[in-house]
Amino acid sequence: MNRSAAPPNPDRRYRTWASGRSLLWKQMKRDRYLYLFLLPVIVYYLLFRYAPMIGQIIAFKNFTISGGIFGSEWAGLAHFRELFDKETFWQVLRNTLFLNVFSLAVGFPVPIILAIMLNEVRLSFYRRVIQSIVYIPHFISWVILSGMVAAVLSPSTGIVNFLLHRVFGIEPIYFLISTFWWPIAFVLSGIWQGAGWGTILYLAAMANIDPQLYEAARMDGAGKLRQIWHITLPGIRSIIAIILILSMGSMMDVGFEHIYALQNDMVVDVAEVISTYVYKQGIRSMDYSFTTALGLFQSAVGFVLIVSVNKIVKAMGERGIW
Repeated sequence: MNRSAAPPNPDRRYRTWASGRSLLWKQMKRDRYLYLFLLPVIVYYLLFRYAPMIGQIIAFKNFTISGGIFGSEWAGLAHFRELFDKETFWQVLRNTLFLNVFSLAVGFPVPIILAIMLNEVRLSFYRRVIQSIVYIPHFISWVILSGMVAAVLSPSTGIVNFLLHRVFGIEPIYFLISTFWWPIAFVLSGIWQGAGWGTILYLAAMANIDPQLYEAARMDGAGKLRQIWHITLPGIRSIIAIILILSMGSMMDVGFEHIYALQNDMVVDVAEVISTYVYKQGIRSMDYSFTTALGLFQSAVGFVLIVSVNKIVKAMGERGIW
């Protein structure tokens, strides 16, 4: 008789499960104070991240305030069909993807380059000054930053137009009301605001690289560029992969404050994205079911993107985020 073909023993599986449960309970009892510190974080995510997911039911109902989430009538997939039939939706989707791809292509390498440059600076005072200048915009509200961007790009008093006119003789350009220049101004202002935070992450990763690798490279005659290419970049490759995965996960979400603060009626054809469209349709027009369907579609596409890119990154030999 072939013993490998024998059915599994239920008692043995139960004993294994009971043993694992007992071991888990012992570990939790041993580390009870650590779990106690973790409890507020768990409660926060349960209350403010998972509990609101119940509201996604609105996407499948004709929601009314009087009926509430559970008292409103079911609509099935009617709101999704309405969403995909609207020409405005496809324009908003194109704008969202264009701005995100543009921002990723131009802005993703900037924190890496800044981190490499700062890592090579040996004067601590000069390094601290540059770090402070780069980090400060991350902690300023977009309401203030948008005013600064508008002042810098102003056709009458802005420093950019002043330099263009004095140096190159170019007439003033209305950057923030031009459908060509507005996306460029949006992406560059986003890089200005967010590059400092990404630089912190890459500098922290570079601090874990063994200094002996650089010493060995210098002894072998490798210059700075070769050290960066063969030691620094491979040393932070895993962090680059993780940040790329997270960036792809937010490909359907440009963000609200940044784009709404710079948006105006003259550039709405290129500046209307999903987040601002949801605000205008949901809050102003009170079309809650339609905008919930749009938000659910946005989340689903983002989930597919982050899972797909994570698999690709793991296939390339990196760890990914799970």
